[in-house]
Amino acid sequence: MKKDRLGRGLGALLGDYGDSAGEGSVPEDVRSLGLRRIVPNPHQPRKVFAPEELDELMASIATNGLLQPLVVRPSPISEGRYEIVAGERRFRSVQKLGWDEVPVVVRDVDDETLLVLALVENLQREALNPIEEAEGFQALGENFEMTQAEIAKAVGKSRSAVANSIRLLRLPASVRKLVDAGDLSAGHARALLSLDDHVRMAEFGRRAVKEGWSVRTTEQAVARDSDAASGRSRKRPEPRRDPVVEALERRLQERLATRATIRGAARGKGVIEIPFHGTEEFERLFELIAGIEASDVVS
Repeated sequence: MKKDRLGRGLGALLGDYGDSAGEGSVPEDVRSLGLRRIVPNPHQPRKVFAPEELDELMASIATNGLLQPLVVRPSPISEGRYEIVAGERRFRSVQKLGWDEVPVVVRDVDDETLLVLALVENLQREALNPIEEAEGFQALGENFEMTQAEIAKAVGKSRSAVANSIRLLRLPASVRKLVDAGDLSAGHARALLSLDDHVRMAEFGRRAVKEGWSVRTTEQAVARDSDAASGRSRKRPEPRRDPVVEALERRLQERLATRATIRGAARGKGVIEIPFHGTEEFERLFELIAGIEASDVVS
């Protein structure tokens, strides 16, 4: 069945074709195809292609030529065009080198297989950051109704590794950006998830980057904060609040990525409190609220 074939990896699906340059044997059914007829993989999980990586690959291709052809499939939505199955970095590199044609191998694969192959190719190269990997796994589950066990088998990981990866998508957008950029590791991110509060996750994420916390330091800080929060909740129950005010407060916290609070609001009167810790955070909040940089005001 399809799921069993997916579990066998790239070789089973592409006729024992290895995607890494210099590895495996070049298939016999190689043909030349104009670059204008090739379009990127619409299911490509990798969003960031580092310029320095492409520069290195371009230099290698310029010196040694393209050692392995691209793998493509006929586009299901555009007649006469082909979508990349494997080799998007090589495609981008030869584009920049100004090539008109490129050697390809054509394979007939469906959307599910295309996404799995893109994930496997990037995972084998360790090219995906943790958020891209999590989004790829989520796409397999949502778009193709694959279970976590089936995803794990397809990409050669354990089910728990897939589950832990997908959990990273529960992070607030500000923390996901830090992981995307490589400022925080997946280990940092998993520690932050223990807070179960987007505002606190954002606060601790920024502190972890600014103060250079290790994963262990982050775990300890999160544990201390959780213990303190538990102690506060045992001391006294919080008074009931207007659910509309609570909803507005949550939206404000999500927008500012800090623990903003709305106090009072009785008879239309109250106070909005927005804490900040240091000059950098003050300038960040000021820019979000005012729409201009603080330096523009005093310059």
